[in-house]
Amino acid sequence: METKRRRMTRAERERQMLDVAEEVFASQGYGAVSMEEIAVRVGLSKPMLYEYFGSKEGLLLATIARARRELRETTERAATEGETAEDKLYNGYLAYFRFNEAHRRSWLVLLQEPVLLGGAAGEIEATRRQQTDLIVAQMEWLAPDRPRRDLEAYAEIIVGACERLALWRMRNPDVAPEEAARQMMDVTWRGLSAYGT
Repeated sequence: METKRRRMTRAERERQMLDVAEEVFASQGYGAVSMEEIAVRVGLSKPMLYEYFGSKEGLLLATIARARRELRETTERAATEGETAEDKLYNGYLAYFRFNEAHRRSWLVLLQEPVLLGGAAGEIEATRRQQTDLIVAQMEWLAPDRPRRDLEAYAEIIVGACERLALWRMRNPDVAPEEAARQMMDVTWRGLSAYGT
């Protein structure tokens, strides 16, 4: 007896499309991918893909926005765990590098894509600002008397360092997220903790 397949909800279908798009953009690069190819891999018509996202850029923007939301949830939750400021900072770094590892190929595309459309570049910058804001909030707790301008500058430095370390890990895949988090702590904790004393 043949079982009837359950029809996907709109949210499930959208998640499936974003999963496939992330994989294809990561493996081939944004410029080399067509909406037709993504539609075929998902198993639906190209007009359906356009109905959901409007354009290939719209699909890329939705992929980045989803990653940004998931990264925020992951790092924000991790940064609240732990007894001390040092624990919280380490946990935030660890969550970032674990997230990076789980989305390794797409992360590389986002950080190295030479010519991204304006909207996508804006989404990537919004992701950086989001992480900067999370780090500033942590540092305000650690160094409440430090000028906010300094904290924002330190947070920008940390975000840039994390990105570069993530790219270095791509060339050194044996470096575990725990090691990368420790390396970030080695560089940042001594300077940051000086303001808490």
